[in-house]
Amino acid sequence: MNEIADQGRRTTTGRTPQGYGARKLAVVLVAAVLRHGRAFDDAFAFTNDHADHQALDPRDRGMARMIASTVLRRQGQIDAVLATFLDKPLPEKRGDLSSILQTAAAQLLFMGAAPHAVINIAVELARNDPTSARFDKLTNAVLRRVAERGADLIAAQDATRLNMPDWIWTRWADAYGDDVARLIAAASLEQAPLDISVKSDAAGWAAKLGAEVLPTGTLRLAAEGRVEQLAGYDEGGWWVQDAAAAIPARLLGDVKGKRVADLCAAPGGKTLALAARGARVTAVDQSADRLARVMANLTRVGLEAEIVEADVTTWVPPEPFDAVLLDVPCSSTGTIRRHPDILRLKRPADIAKLVPIQARMLDNAVRMVKPGGLVVFCTCSLEPEEGVRQIGALLRANRNLKRRPILALEFGGHSDWIGPEGDLRTLPFHLPRERPELSGMDGFFAARLVRKA
Repeated sequence: MNEIADQGRRTTTGRTPQGYGARKLAVVLVAAVLRHGRAFDDAFAFTNDHADHQALDPRDRGMARMIASTVLRRQGQIDAVLATFLDKPLPEKRGDLSSILQTAAAQLLFMGAAPHAVINIAVELARNDPTSARFDKLTNAVLRRVAERGADLIAAQDATRLNMPDWIWTRWADAYGDDVARLIAAASLEQAPLDISVKSDAAGWAAKLGAEVLPTGTLRLAAEGRVEQLAGYDEGGWWVQDAAAAIPARLLGDVKGKRVADLCAAPGGKTLALAARGARVTAVDQSADRLARVMANLTRVGLEAEIVEADVTTWVPPEPFDAVLLDVPCSSTGTIRRHPDILRLKRPADIAKLVPIQARMLDNAVRMVKPGGLVVFCTCSLEPEEGVRQIGALLRANRNLKRRPILALEFGGHSDWIGPEGDLRTLPFHLPRERPELSGMDGFFAARLVRKA
């Protein structure tokens, strides 16, 4: 993350308009993802330890995050508008100029910001970057045109197609058809609401938080402000977990008193759900840092689980489990609403690399369960290779397994979410609500298998 530290050390001209710090942080975050290939959440967390950004008010940090997220979601539209007002492509040696223009355009086109303030700060940001300083007049001229004519250009765009990388669009069209692919893409570009799983008393917590109880039992409210400031956070009444991610733990049925392994457990939402329902949970992950998050979440909500740092592809438990839940590392294309950097960072090669690792994890997970026990395999990918094809390959190779079809009534879902072979497949446009900002869910796949006696 040296590039973030370097940006923090840059000097300024001495003119720092109100809101400058938030916009500077937004530029740093966009550059970290688009120029340097860093994961957005990692880049944002890194800035917590940097004095230049650490001193920002939480509201300014929230504003920076929103600006940067908007750029990542809407980069196709933003770049198309900017290109309209550039006589020629920007030079290779341009410093942070692209990120400065993109963050300013995001505010002008999608966030309703006052043009005068946005343009002034963008010009200052350009002047304070040694490599971009010579482009201050260009920055001013281009952004003035964006403010004047950008809205008309946006209205004429095919936003859904422009913002989707070609490889993702082609994959979704092949897997789901053009019409469904367009629905998936459109929903993926919207900011996700805040979903919460509770230990108990969903109706009571919904009243305290002003949340809606979804048919699946998850609580939902608009994503506003800091989660830590909501009622019940400090006392451990609930944890953040997308409605789709909350389903797989329920597919194991009554787990009270049973020994259950949660494999690839971090950050721990499924571990918490299983422990809250009375399971004796063993949470396994190969990352000590990620397991520390699981432990912190368990402590906050007052639940217990055994923590094991191990490679899921090779780990052998002391004795078989009654049930195993495996949520494999994947391309995460079902979570673009929450992680828009996926649009800009992932490539088809990532899927090809992950698929054999997932298969080894799945093979080993099956060996961990008792005869007659259940294995639930799940992934937040929309790609068939990481879901239904994995299960198909496993069942062809292992005659000691069979599917136990999933029923929508088990978790309050819709029959459309269940595929022809009894697997779960949620899509980002599922769970429509009256308010658009409260609609949607992560794209998730889950299959339930039973090991024959």
